Amino acid sequence: MFSKKKKDSKIDYEQQELYENARKRAKEKKRLFQHFVFFLIGSVFLIVLNVVLGYKEDFKPLGQNWFVWIVLLWALIFIIHFFNVFIVNSFMGKDWEAREKDRLIKKQKEKIAKLQQEVERDHPIPRETERTTTPRQERLNPENPDKPINS
Repeated sequence: MFSKKKKDSKIDYEQQELYENARKRAKEKKRLFQHFVFFLIGSVFLIVLNVVLGYKEDFKPLGQNWFVWIVLLWALIFIIHFFNVFIVNSFMGKDWEAREKDRLIKKQKEKIAKLQQEVERDHPIPRETERTTTPRQERLNPENPDKPINS
């Protein structure tokens, strides 16, 4: 009477999985966008720090200002992040994972079947007509009570 009834979820497992995958992808894209914004702000800050404020103007590794190398390194990291979000996850997402799992399971079942056939070929199970009874089984056979036990 006073207990609350649990509402049955009308979303089945497959829909839940699709929702979780979409939520994860949206979060990845949001983090990529945040990374891009921080990259832009950080790059502008480093340029201002070196050019406008004159911080370490004399330090020029390989003939370039130090901030150029930091921005280039950061840009490389951003490109790797971009590649990971839009290219790698597109090809190796949940669908790829499911296909790969199914392929490996199929391959394993085929290998098990092949091994089973080899075992049956190399060590066949004797048929009922080929089985011979051992002397002990003959001795203890209750169907022939007239036969002596120690014969």
